[in-house]
Amino acid sequence: MAARSGAAMAIRPASPVTAAPESGLVMGEDGLARPPWAAVDPLLRAYYDTEWGMPVRDEQGLFERLALEGFQSGLSWATILRKREAFRAAFRGFDPDVVADFGDDDVARLMADAGIVRNRAKILATIGNAAATLRLREEGGLAAFIWSFKPEATPMPRTLAEIPTVSDASAALSKALRQRGFAFVGPTTMHALMEATGMIDTHLVGSHRRGSSGVWPPDR
Repeated sequence: MAARSGAAMAIRPASPVTAAPESGLVMGEDGLARPPWAAVDPLLRAYYDTEWGMPVRDEQGLFERLALEGFQSGLSWATILRKREAFRAAFRGFDPDVVADFGDDDVARLMADAGIVRNRAKILATIGNAAATLRLREEGGLAAFIWSFKPEATPMPRTLAEIPTVSDASAALSKALRQRGFAFVGPTTMHALMEATGMIDTHLVGSHRRGSSGVWPPDR
């Protein structure tokens, strides 16, 4: 994701790693190069190797990702990932139909839940975004709507410094979602969402993960 660079700070490496200075990647003991945020913490490494950048095309899956990206704003992704199962339990599996019906008692319950990020504005935004997700069904649904902003080309970064954190597509998606009542969907957050769900591929050219989503070939 775009804002993952600080996710693994202050975490001891779980295994020997060496730097690949020409790109900024970190070479693991398995011979595979990963970005610094995914190189040391086993949880982040597994997430990077198996999930990050893979397509998510269902409503509930995208609603969850949208919510978690919103909660991540201002925090490290490691924090959110460690709390992911608690988030799923607290928000009833991120079922938009259920979350849209949350009331004051649910807000109080969530604010008292130490397992999640207890930010009232983000909690209310998630509930509001669930209601907005239901309304979007009249336009074909959240998944179709978000994927309609997939750009014609994906970035082709060769170094970490070349990986963008925002794009015209993410700005357009952010604006369109806000117009439909969504909150905590800024351009940088939407760029991270697009990376995480396969809409763009920001794995470095030559990386073993480049092109793994099947959405983009490795050389595009």
